[in-house]
Amino acid sequence: MSGLLTWLTGLPLAVLYPVMAIAAAIENVFPPIPADSIVALGSWLAGRGDGSAMGAFLATWIGNVGGAAAMYYVGRSHGVAFMHKRFPRLADERNEKRLEAMYGKYGILALVVSRLIPGVRAVVPPFAGALKVPPVTAIGAMAIASAVWYGIISYVAFHANAEFSQLMKVVKDSGTIMALVAAGMLVLVALIWFLRRRSHQST
Repeated sequence: MSGLLTWLTGLPLAVLYPVMAIAAAIENVFPPIPADSIVALGSWLAGRGDGSAMGAFLATWIGNVGGAAAMYYVGRSHGVAFMHKRFPRLADERNEKRLEAMYGKYGILALVVSRLIPGVRAVVPPFAGALKVPPVTAIGAMAIASAVWYGIISYVAFHANAEFSQLMKVVKDSGTIMALVAAGMLVLVALIWFLRRRSHQST
């Protein structure tokens, strides 16, 4: 990470923002890439230069949504079998079934919530495409989730006055908090769905 810090520190803003966008886009294809750390670092550096929090956020958001849209269309064009064959690490069958069940119950909200859960978020775009979720619905849901996720990371990092090592801990904690919030949202939606179903059955 120290080498990455040194490299990014030497980049002008005109290059730093595209690097952040590319990292956020590639995350949709290769989840192990430390996109959150790169975005946090880029935002942190932008805050110490002539950059802006909005510039850091927009670069990241556009890159992430663009990458998600590309994977959505790959999934929509080639289907689930192709995803399992070509992207075995990305196309996890367990997460696929989980996402399909969630979407069947909760619709668009399931896509938004799933994109906030580490370990599941990467499979959302291709399987939303494979499940033939309408493009506007799928990409809109992913754009909302991306705005929340990277908006928080960009804002916190840009305004942080801590050392980078401390910043990474804050980013990690933010990811954990986001996952807990997403899980809470899912439980709340499940409860509402259950109560409505029970109400309809009793009438």
